[in-house]
Amino acid sequence: MVHFVGAGPGGPDLITLRGARLLEQAPCVIYAGSLVNPALLALTREGAAVYNSAHMTLEEVLSVMEEAHRRGEDVVRLHTGDPCLYGAIQEQMDALDQRGIPWDVTPGVSSFCGAAAAAGAEYTLPGVSQTVIITRMAGRTPVPERESIAALAAHGSTMVIFLSAGMLEGLSQELLKGAYTPDTPAALVYKATWPEEKVVRCTVSTLAQAGRAHNISKTALVLVGDFLSREYQRSLLYHPGFTTEFRQGDGSLGDPT
Repeated sequence: MVHFVGAGPGGPDLITLRGARLLEQAPCVIYAGSLVNPALLALTREGAAVYNSAHMTLEEVLSVMEEAHRRGEDVVRLHTGDPCLYGAIQEQMDALDQRGIPWDVTPGVSSFCGAAAAAGAEYTLPGVSQTVIITRMAGRTPVPERESIAALAAHGSTMVIFLSAGMLEGLSQELLKGAYTPDTPAALVYKATWPEEKVVRCTVSTLAQAGRAHNISKTALVLVGDFLSREYQRSLLYHPGFTTEFRQGDGSLGDPT
């Protein structure tokens, strides 16, 4: 069995209980060394075979999985954050299906959740934004044209932008083609939940300047949107006048429906 495990955003204590248990038990571990906190490897059992996939191709990763399967051993494939986001796991799962090797997925805490925690922010504020767009800039690998930053920025909703900290000048230009203004709040969150975590608040127009000033060009998320301004409406969920399945409103909102 191959277990795809989300390692969490960085802090080694943010891996899930299931993920930690699988990591402790696995005789073979393949981890994404470019982003996974190496402190997590302390959980591996004595004598476990540990491979850093940063130095491997897909074919080499699959070869290790196949050899372990032939020996009757489980494998933990340890990906950063939650593997469903930019984890390149679909091609691995499909290849395992073709080889008749069983697999499962243990979700993890994504870095976009860690970034919100670091910034002390809520992405979905009443009256501000109820939509979160997770995306990245086109770089060495393309994105579909319909998903360009400029196209997505037209919504003016909360944006969390991965894998783009090295292209902040161009990112600002693309964001300004949408609904954002030069003064729209933004933040660079470097290595969220790691000991060296850093949150740099800026605006859409000063993203590149902020990146240069704080030497941030990789391993950072870009947060964009008015949710960072802290101006919002009170949530109805806990308003005394709002009726829910569990509580009768007091009528202060008028029609409780």
